[in-house]
Amino acid sequence: MKKKIFIPIIAVVIMFTTVSFKSDFFEIAKQIEIFTTLYKELNMNYVDEVTPATLMDKAINGMLEDLDPYTVYWNEQEVEDGRIQNSGTYTGIGASVKTTKDKITIIEPFEGYPADKAGLKAGDELVKIGTTPVAGFDGDAGELLKGSKGSSVEITYNRQGKTQTTMLKREKVGIEAVPFYKLLDDNIGYIVLSKFNRKTTQETKSALEDLKLQGANKLILDLRGNPGGLLNEAINVVNLFVNKGEVITTTKSVIEKYNKVYKTQFDPVDTEIPLVVLVNGRSASASEIVSGGLQDLDRAVVVGARSFGKGLVQRPKKLTYGTQLKVTISRYYTPSGRCIQALDYWNRDENGDPIRVDTEEYNEFKTKGGRTVYDGGGIMPDVEVETAKFSPITTALLKDMAIFDYATQYYYSHQLEDYNTFEFTDSDFQNFVTYLKKNGFEYETETEKEFAEALRRAEDDDLKDEIQQGYNQLMTSIDKAKEKALVSKKAEIKSLLSDEILKRYFYREGMYNYHLNHNPEILEAVSVLTEGNRYEKILK
Repeated sequence: MKKKIFIPIIAVVIMFTTVSFKSDFFEIAKQIEIFTTLYKELNMNYVDEVTPATLMDKAINGMLEDLDPYTVYWNEQEVEDGRIQNSGTYTGIGASVKTTKDKITIIEPFEGYPADKAGLKAGDELVKIGTTPVAGFDGDAGELLKGSKGSSVEITYNRQGKTQTTMLKREKVGIEAVPFYKLLDDNIGYIVLSKFNRKTTQETKSALEDLKLQGANKLILDLRGNPGGLLNEAINVVNLFVNKGEVITTTKSVIEKYNKVYKTQFDPVDTEIPLVVLVNGRSASASEIVSGGLQDLDRAVVVGARSFGKGLVQRPKKLTYGTQLKVTISRYYTPSGRCIQALDYWNRDENGDPIRVDTEEYNEFKTKGGRTVYDGGGIMPDVEVETAKFSPITTALLKDMAIFDYATQYYYSHQLEDYNTFEFTDSDFQNFVTYLKKNGFEYETETEKEFAEALRRAEDDDLKDEIQQGYNQLMTSIDKAKEKALVSKKAEIKSLLSDEILKRYFYREGMYNYHLNHNPEILEAVSVLTEGNRYEKILK
């Protein structure tokens, strides 16, 4: 018999206990009543079995779909995952994984943690956790990897076409905000800051103080690939380098209580040390608050590529049964008044896609020292480096896992004893191109999407037969252009391939050490800090 689900009246009443509504109270009550009765009738009368929770999830996601992608509903497990990310510790296997319908793929085992100790490697495909097959598991199979500290579980996995098993004991795993730091050339400190959790400021401060004791009188802060995190940690990281009382960011909203000014609150560690901040297209949110704040205050030179462009602030709001709504409450602005949001989710094109801020419409702002900077589209570096950019084809390669899969193949076909001797040659790159063709890698450009839509409209207008030949010729030309694009973006693709391969042999520690002598962005940062008075010229 079909299970009947009713929403108690009290649940509806609770929804009206918030501080304020943005529109008419009666209209809100009316819409909630309509939805409640629809949900009940659908559940009671639909011809096939329906799952109430699944229906509700789809309804919620549909309601949020046309808003920005950062306003999301979190179920109980997603709330717990968010808590873990912010806390910096969890109990598990110590690896990043990708869960799909039929398998769990190890993306990166962390050195010295359970997955690594059990012999699991990047690219291994987990097919059974204990006695439970991953394929067909009802729910998130990744949850099978979790458990209490010290508990053991047998893992069955596929590696290079062979099925193997291993025993794994779960442990407490630390999520390091600063996974690596080192002194370069006897006087340049280098700090990798990978995320903004509750340990970020303390770990960054400890690294900075240790490097200064070792003799560092210049510093590189690497925020490349840092997706952001806690706002207060971003403010406090800037505070390490600027005086107490400086405005770092301002948040603005139509809701008065979310309009706030965030200032530094503590005594700094060092306000004079020359500082370079590295960013790229995957540096977002809190990373942009740090890089934008330091740039606007003329406290650092920013090197790399334009950052992601996320100028929206979210806050979790508790719902019933341990769920949450992570809702965008405001936009943030850098000290000069810039909002660096790249996509306008409130104004969309004819396809429903958010409009990207037009580079010709950027507004000028002035830094504390009078330099010109611009809003929109992320933080623009003072010094651009080609290899730090992410072109559409590079993004497609990452999304399709082509770089990851090729690195797996490379690992099992090459011997590599020392990261200092590694070089991803042009011959290796040509092998990668061949690999893509062999495995049918394809990606669709925005141009192709537009032409495909035009062809569809031509069919509606009975014009398809007349323009089909011309369309085919255009597609052939685009395919040739995409092949050229792959070669033209060789530098950035080789850089990503090198990173993925080095992690397989030497973990992140080896990859970071390799970067110090080979990565173009780091070498450019060193150049800014050491060549004549280049650093001073940029800031003035």
